[in-house]
Amino acid sequence: MTAESLRSDDEYGSDSPPPTGLLDVLSVSAMVVDADGRIVFWTPQAQELFGYSAQEALGKYAARLFIHPEHLQAVVRLFAEVLETGRSWAGAFPIRHKDGSSRLMEFRNMRLQDDLGDVYALGIAADHALLQRVETDLALCERLINQSPIGLALLDPDLRYLLVNPALERIDGIPAEDHVGRGLRETLPLPDVETIESALRQVLTTGTPLLDQYHVGRPPTDPDHEHAWSLSFYRLEDPGGRVLGAATSVVDVTERHRAAGEADRARRRLALIADASTRVGTTLEVEQTARELADIAVPQLADVVAVDVLDSALACRRARRPDNGPELFRSLALKAAHPTVALRAADPPGDLAAYGGDRLVTLCVHTGRPILVRHVGDRDLPRIARDAEAGALLARAGVHSYLAVPLTAHGEVIGALDLKRTRNPLPFDEDDVILASELASRTAVAIDNARWFQSVRNTALTLQRSLLPDHPPRHTGLELASRYQPAQATSEVGGDWYDVIPLADDRTALVVGDVMGNGIDAAATMGRLRTATCAYADLDLDPGAVLQHLDRITCDLEHYIVTCLYAVYDPRTGRCRIANAGHMPPALAGPDRAPGLLDLPPGAPLGVGGIPFETTTADLGPGDLLVLYTDGLVETRHHSIDDRLNVLLSFLDEPARPLEQTCDLLLYGLRHPDDHDDVALLVARAV
Repeated sequence: MTAESLRSDDEYGSDSPPPTGLLDVLSVSAMVVDADGRIVFWTPQAQELFGYSAQEALGKYAARLFIHPEHLQAVVRLFAEVLETGRSWAGAFPIRHKDGSSRLMEFRNMRLQDDLGDVYALGIAADHALLQRVETDLALCERLINQSPIGLALLDPDLRYLLVNPALERIDGIPAEDHVGRGLRETLPLPDVETIESALRQVLTTGTPLLDQYHVGRPPTDPDHEHAWSLSFYRLEDPGGRVLGAATSVVDVTERHRAAGEADRARRRLALIADASTRVGTTLEVEQTARELADIAVPQLADVVAVDVLDSALACRRARRPDNGPELFRSLALKAAHPTVALRAADPPGDLAAYGGDRLVTLCVHTGRPILVRHVGDRDLPRIARDAEAGALLARAGVHSYLAVPLTAHGEVIGALDLKRTRNPLPFDEDDVILASELASRTAVAIDNARWFQSVRNTALTLQRSLLPDHPPRHTGLELASRYQPAQATSEVGGDWYDVIPLADDRTALVVGDVMGNGIDAAATMGRLRTATCAYADLDLDPGAVLQHLDRITCDLEHYIVTCLYAVYDPRTGRCRIANAGHMPPALAGPDRAPGLLDLPPGAPLGVGGIPFETTTADLGPGDLLVLYTDGLVETRHHSIDDRLNVLLSFLDEPARPLEQTCDLLLYGLRHPDDHDDVALLVARAV
């Protein structure tokens, strides 16, 4: 080879592939020996391997320089055989290093012939231990790559595949040979492949690995299910620092991903149940309880939720035995997670709707078991919707999964929880059935308590209102107005009452009382005392004496304690004689007097027994206003009674105001939604 035949990389052009560093790692040396066995060529690598410089080696007999005497004859025979036959020889034998040590070298020997016909022997040598280590490393790497359960890939600097192991073939479903030469975007089944490609380019640029990058996608081998992988990226360099490309490891963490998803769903379910335990059933109102359930279920459980109760259950009538007939439902709550035409397909809250025996919601209440339609089809919509028009609306809304769960309390099915999914892509599953059943069970008990409470309350309220007087707005010398209002916070009926009793000589008895307690028993006790008050009033007794008789009656009514204010107004004299049994003092206001409270002896409540009641006289002039009330009007948990009485008096600054307006003003100004007591109010104006 002449000097003119050698060209630099620049002469080949910039596209010439750069040299690899493998030969540098192996430190392969070369030497040429002539036919006499003398060294005629000696490379710098040979100096590194044998320890002799070119000046020390050239012209010397190779066998005498670094072959041990005991191996000399064998080497001479091999040398002669290579020169005579032209067959190459490969093997390993120990040589003598310049430092006197013995080292095992691996040789490749072959015959050379120049243009003059002279023959030479070319010897290529490398350290045997180094070659074994490299060979072992290569075998180990190949085994690890091929047998590893982790997907591995090597990519060139342009991010084209160079090598893919069998594990990665299984992960992405593409044969290894189909990877080679292709880019990431053509093989990765991940929606964020651009992000991955950008991350790999960053690794190639900086050399900093990126580890455990979490990615989720659907591989071609299993397109119906979501899989997860952990990806790590490394830059590959040769011993000289030249960038060879990038390595990618892919670990399938689908099971961990699914387990984490299930754990997260379980946590959310428990949180939803815990939330429901505090938010559902906060009042004894049937409608409010149903709305609370709908608020909990949307959107965590369903996109559209309806709560429907059997009309017979709301009326507290025991439902007949299940059959195949229709059922009459009353819609209590309806809610959607987003605007949807599915709301138009449902019954508005408060409406009654009859559903035939073939409807799924009817089947749900008849069987007392959940009805699950994982994937709603055209055949299912007619059994879900109330009619064909509603079915078309549900189809437009994209209802793809349906679940109906019975509302069961104390063994009685009282209605159903109706759930639909439109935007949530997942169908209802058995876990959703369990969760919905738990929510429905808790809510059903609250609705059951509320419906029976409302039934009892309505009975008590009807009883109480029937016992209260329906007095004319005017009596001789008096203009009258009255109100009764149950407790607003608990919707309970109490024992408060008022009465207006006409007496002889144009006089009028005004009565306000309060039976301590709530419910039908308190209302019934109030009715008995009112009847007794009317009877004693006809006897023309002094107000104190009337209370004395009522006290004896109350003592016979077990544990009841009653406060009462009894007043008799005589229009001829303008005097009002009043006796008090532990009741709130009446308020008095007039054109010529500032609003104030009458100073009366408080007296003991009725039922204490044996304590006399005093009678006090107050003068009423034309236009004077007398206000009798029970403590529910002024007592609260957060304000002092004196402050509340001052507020009451402030509303009486215009005694000429119409009495009906005065009643409304007092109730509106003093009552609060959190009030837990009922109120009786009687306002009289002297004329």
